[in-house]
Amino acid sequence: MFEFHKDRKRYFDIQVANASEFVIPFIEEKFSITKGMRVLEIGCGEGGVLKAFIQKGCTGIGVELDLPRIDFAKEFMPDEIASGKIHFISKDIYKVDAAKELNGLFDIIVLKDVIEHIHNQPKLIKWMKNFLTPNGIIFFGFPPWYMPFGGHQQMCRSKIMQLPYIHLLPRFLYKWLLKKNNEAVDDLMEIRDTQITIERFEKICKQENYHILHKRHYLLNPIYKWKFNVKPRKQFAFIQSIPFLRNFVTTCVYYIITPK
Repeated sequence: MFEFHKDRKRYFDIQVANASEFVIPFIEEKFSITKGMRVLEIGCGEGGVLKAFIQKGCTGIGVELDLPRIDFAKEFMPDEIASGKIHFISKDIYKVDAAKELNGLFDIIVLKDVIEHIHNQPKLIKWMKNFLTPNGIIFFGFPPWYMPFGGHQQMCRSKIMQLPYIHLLPRFLYKWLLKKNNEAVDDLMEIRDTQITIERFEKICKQENYHILHKRHYLLNPIYKWKFNVKPRKQFAFIQSIPFLRNFVTTCVYYIITPK
C-alpha cells in the first residue's frame, strides 16, 4: 500500500493519472472539454489534477492555501508555468482578488477532495457561480462523511489510521483519542466539524439553485487503484438509492453541477 502525503512526487503523479483516467472521462460523459478552456481548481495541492487538464489543452489556475504544496507544484511543472499554461495562487479562496488574479471566467471549476475541508460550504458553492462562463460546470469529488475513513484518519501516524469509522465517535471522545495519540488534532477535527454527506451536498446544490448534471457513487474509490492496487468499482444501484445508509459504504462520489 502506498502511503499518501509522504512521497509528494508520486502523489502528484497519481493525481495526474487519476484525473486523466477517471475525473476527465466522467466530466466528458456530459460536458465536452475542448482546447483553450479555462480551469480553476480550488484546493489544488501540488497541481496534479490541473496537470491532467493542461494535457487536454486547457489553461489552469490553482488556488491553494498551503504554500509548501505550491512550491512542490512549481518544482513539478516548471515548463507549464513558464509557458503560461498554468498559474498558482497561495491564498484563502475568499481572499483572492478575482478581478486582478483570476483574469476572467472559467469553463470548469474543480474541487477534488476539498469540499469536506470547507467551512460554510453553502457560501463557497454559491460564490463559485459568479466565476463560471455561460454553461460552465463545477466538478466535485469527495468521500462522504460516514464512509469508513471519512474522517481522513488515514493521515494519522498511530494505529488510529487503521481504524474504520472511528471518526463517528462522540466529538469529545474522538478528540481525546487524537490528543492521546499525538495526532494533528486541529486538522482532523476540522474535517469532523465540516462533515458533508451525500444528502447534505445535494441539498446545498438545490438551495443554491444548481442543477446536478451528472453523478457517480463508488463502492471502491478510483484512487484505490494506486493506493491499494484494487480495481475501482461503482456503487451498486440499489445501495445508491438508499438515503443515509449509502454514505456508510460509499467511499467516493463524483458530481457535476451547473447553475440553473
